[in-house]
Amino acid sequence: MLKHLFEPIKIGKFKIKNRVKYAACSVSNFNNPDGTVSERELARMRVVAKTGCGIITNQGAYPDREGYGKGYARQLAIYDDKFIPGLRKIAEIIHNEGAIAIQQILHAGRYGGYDTGIALQPSPVPQKLRHYRPVREMTKEEIRKVIVDHAEAARRAIEAGFDGVEITAFMGYLLANFLSPFTNKRTDEYGGDVEKRCRFMVETIEAIRGKIGDDKLISIRLNGAELLDEVGGSTEEECLEYMKIAEEAGVDIISIVVGWHESSKGALGRDLPTTQWLYLAERAKKHLKVPIAFGPRFGDPRLADKAIADGIIDLWEICRPALADPEILHKAKEGRFDEIKPCLGGLMCLSTMFHDLPYICTVNPRIGHEIEPEYEIKPAVRRKKVVIVGGGPAGLECAVTAAKRGHEVILYEKEDKLGGQLIPASKEIGGGYVFLDLIRYYEVQLKKHGVKVYTGVEVTPEIIMKEKPDVLVLATGATITKDYNEVNGVKIYTAIELLKDERIAEEIGDNVVVVSGERAGLVAAEYLAKKGKKVTIVEEGKKIAKDVIPTFKWRHKLWVSELGINVITEGKIGEIKKNKCVVKTKNGDVEVPADAIVLGGPRKPINGLWSSIEFLADEKYIIGDAVLPRSIAYAIHEGYKLGARI
Repeated sequence: MLKHLFEPIKIGKFKIKNRVKYAACSVSNFNNPDGTVSERELARMRVVAKTGCGIITNQGAYPDREGYGKGYARQLAIYDDKFIPGLRKIAEIIHNEGAIAIQQILHAGRYGGYDTGIALQPSPVPQKLRHYRPVREMTKEEIRKVIVDHAEAARRAIEAGFDGVEITAFMGYLLANFLSPFTNKRTDEYGGDVEKRCRFMVETIEAIRGKIGDDKLISIRLNGAELLDEVGGSTEEECLEYMKIAEEAGVDIISIVVGWHESSKGALGRDLPTTQWLYLAERAKKHLKVPIAFGPRFGDPRLADKAIADGIIDLWEICRPALADPEILHKAKEGRFDEIKPCLGGLMCLSTMFHDLPYICTVNPRIGHEIEPEYEIKPAVRRKKVVIVGGGPAGLECAVTAAKRGHEVILYEKEDKLGGQLIPASKEIGGGYVFLDLIRYYEVQLKKHGVKVYTGVEVTPEIIMKEKPDVLVLATGATITKDYNEVNGVKIYTAIELLKDERIAEEIGDNVVVVSGERAGLVAAEYLAKKGKKVTIVEEGKKIAKDVIPTFKWRHKLWVSELGINVITEGKIGEIKKNKCVVKTKNGDVEVPADAIVLGGPRKPINGLWSSIEFLADEKYIIGDAVLPRSIAYAIHEGYKLGARI
């Protein structure tokens, strides 16, 4: 039992039912283009409110009429009283579930100017991220106006029924731009030493307090580490000073965050240990009296409970773990830890947001579709016998979803283990273990909901005829094919073979050529290089990692560089000789040492059974990579949608 996580805490005049603060989770892009609250967003917030968190922070709203503070396509707005009615609906939804409601105010600073085409910041430090806009230095008049904008936004939030507001001084947004010497080169009273760089933050806090009074809450999100050392960002010691100054200015909660969007190091992905940044909270707690909220990469409720017990944090701040499984707190409270659907830490949610798309979650297909009836899990009108062929992510998700609705589900898997593409994915050097966690989650769910599972069985039409299903689902996945096992003494493997069988890496030889710089090839190359092999990637295109989402594309490129992997782009394998192969490039032929070749693609659907089952079931479906090889997210989402409608 978790003793400390569910203890109440008093902050200001508010008694909060537990120690969990729901973070604003960036920007959903579910709202209307004019910044008003949409029905889709209200439906999402009803799910958020039911998570059981003691404090719920609504996503960031930009405070200025000009729109310089708008960073994302469908970001909420709070620059006018006309937005109060929509925000009031959100506050009511939160209060109806017994939580404290906080409205985040988000002026995006150097990441803003979505509609204006120009972003504001303290100094004209160029913007290098492609998906953001050029920057301009703020005048003193603009600084004073933005302070007033924040105060008026806070007033509107309180009038809408919120119990407080949250200021965004983190991740490279406007207040963080003033704090960091990387982006603040000013020589007036708003730039220079730590105290002067904090002036804008302090004046903003004071203006907000003057508008909302002492009986409402002010939370502030501050970086514990910017991860900008190479460009002259704040040190961790300076970040701690910012917190002390914010406390003196009168904030009620300090939420500690790590990294900027343009940091050269990752802060939130699965490539980091879950306790990577906890020391930042521990240090802050030793120097501050206000409650400390913390959550970066810290997704295990048991670890959070211990951190509270040890006096390291006061509030566990969650975002992505609750996106992946909105029931995480309820399951944790009941001790059902093995039933929590794990966040994979792939940052698909951030990746889509940066492309002006509604954010999605790899493992939770319902996000953003809460308002759509076809995404609800309702009891089946008629119980059917459902046979699913394939125990990869599509088949597993479909089986669990259909069984939850009351169907009789039988799952067949050709391999000895469940998991499909999750198994080779688990060999990723940057936190691949999370894919095994997901397999374990599915195994628990299959057992709980009475799914019959047969592994090591290759399904034939005869087996299907014997089962006599009402519904037949092919989720047989995809594979990488090869024409030869060996050429002139050079062994040929596929990435899937390699990553599923650890013995291959031991016998493969010292020099390996991996054909394809797409994700499967990258994972295989990095896996081998980590084991000390000399690896060369041969990619036919101009760039590697073209099928990898942006939040992990740069990570794979970094790992390739750090591991010393040789990369040849715009190349094709020509002749294979003993202990070497010839790579044909636009600049001529290149001989590369090769004891073995690993084929990283292309993946091709396994769907040969489809043509043999036409009359074997009343309903027949094909999902996941068996339709077209794609990502794990597509597989899980298709499995869920089918399981919800059978």
